[in-house]
Amino acid sequence: MTNNAATDDRDAGLAAQYEAYPYPERNPQDEARRLLIGSPSHLREIDYWVFGAQRPRSQPLRVLVAGCGTGDGAIMLATQLARVARPAEVICLDRSTKALAIAKARAEVRSLENIRFVQGSLTEMDTLDLGLFDYIDCCGVLHHLPDPASALQTLERHLAPQGGMGLMVYAPYGRTGVYMLQDALAKLAPFTQSPEERLDVARRVMRTLPATAWLRQNGNFGDHLSGGDAGLYDLLLNPRDRSYTITEFLSLLDQTGLEPAVLMEPARYDPGLFLPDPRLRARIAVLPWQEQAAIAEDLAGNMATHVAYVVRKDAKPKKPDPLAPDAVPIMREIPGAELAKQMTPDNMLPFHFGTLVVPIPLPPQARGILPLIDGERTVGALASILATRGVSADKFRHVWRESFDILERLNRVLLRAPA
Repeated sequence: MTNNAATDDRDAGLAAQYEAYPYPERNPQDEARRLLIGSPSHLREIDYWVFGAQRPRSQPLRVLVAGCGTGDGAIMLATQLARVARPAEVICLDRSTKALAIAKARAEVRSLENIRFVQGSLTEMDTLDLGLFDYIDCCGVLHHLPDPASALQTLERHLAPQGGMGLMVYAPYGRTGVYMLQDALAKLAPFTQSPEERLDVARRVMRTLPATAWLRQNGNFGDHLSGGDAGLYDLLLNPRDRSYTITEFLSLLDQTGLEPAVLMEPARYDPGLFLPDPRLRARIAVLPWQEQAAIAEDLAGNMATHVAYVVRKDAKPKKPDPLAPDAVPIMREIPGAELAKQMTPDNMLPFHFGTLVVPIPLPPQARGILPLIDGERTVGALASILATRGVSADKFRHVWRESFDILERLNRVLLRAPA
């Protein structure tokens, strides 16, 4: 069999998989009671990390979700846009008719009018006449394609000037055990067999999987346990599934003329957070940020994905000044009062980097500032309130700068885009 034939077989298997088991497995009726939240493509993250909190909220936003699957990211973003009456169009592109049907049904339950669906492959975008986009989501897709770099270049060509993307790729160490089992199942149930046959084999293997299998020890994900048939199939039977270390992911971006505006969450890629030894921290501090990120991945061992907001090289937005009196802090998702309650008596914030919990020190005054952040008060207003509590202007600036820098790196406090 030639390499091209093998590639065609894998693509055929991939197409058959997502028609038989659209991923992720979703019931449209669940939209009446919950909204799934995550990264990338959270609206407040896009405003801040892609556009530097400079792009007016009143400016129409044109979005492409390339490989939308059953619609998690698209539904989240379209709902967030609709809730605040932002002018926008979200285009969902996927080659699976069944996945698109589920995504469309989810949108209908929510009465979303800012979203439309296009059947097709992102590798064929040049022929679809979709135009340019301010923001492109490509989450969990590139690592399943025969030529990820070429696909990413295609997306870059459809990016509007000053636009950006939200990307997610799989990472190897946090998925320890997955690729071993994939190799075994590829021998027991070749990808040329029907999806139903392959799934039956996988189920039988999972029933008696040895206690020593690395997959049994890995608690970084649970698709094979709680994701239904689609989750089990996508994790263990996907015909093409490659992973990227952070170094390999950054190289992929570099090849395609892109660079990260941010890796999510930024603090996750700082090994100094979980290496308190002063001598080690001193060694880390002088290394390039790319090497620091690689060390963090090597040591943490639990990164199952890499998420990044990316822009064209040399187009990284200038970070806004969090000390500007008219800047408006906004909580990314968790209300400030709730985050303050999570602080321990010694002013530590236990932060979950997946299965790794790291205590993050905050200034004591952060406990009083966080509940005041409502997405409307300016930094100047916060300073005025703290002044009535005996906190001088200079002290406030110092405390706020330190608090914001820490909480921004945790992706908990951002700045609001202008009206």
